[in-house]
Amino acid sequence: MIVSVGIDVCDVERFMSRLERAPRLREKLFTEDERDLPDSSLAARFAAKEAVAKALGAPAGLRWHDCTVHRVLGGPPEVEMRGTVAARARELGITRWHLSISHDAGIASAMVVAEGAQSEDAV
Repeated sequence: MIVSVGIDVCDVERFMSRLERAPRLREKLFTEDERDLPDSSLAARFAAKEAVAKALGAPAGLRWHDCTVHRVLGGPPEVEMRGTVAARARELGITRWHLSISHDAGIASAMVVAEGAQSEDAV
């Protein structure tokens, strides 16, 4: 059963310009494994994290490092949750994420579908 969806777009050049103006922002937003990705991939990871936050209802207190996006060769990217993100997903009954990310023509985009177990009461 679909619990929620989230979507985000990000202008790659504008995003990278912001990271250059605020160097600590890269460390705040991304895990160590994500930080050295190419610009378009980094912007796409940011869009994915924003999309996940939106699917979770964007509650206060979510930590950026509690969500990591992994590239899977030959398959769709995967969302790894920890801490605040995992806790909110549990509250909403989310058991699985479907993520699509893309970057082209200077725009990075991401869409997530949050799935939960179908309740016995559902028709």
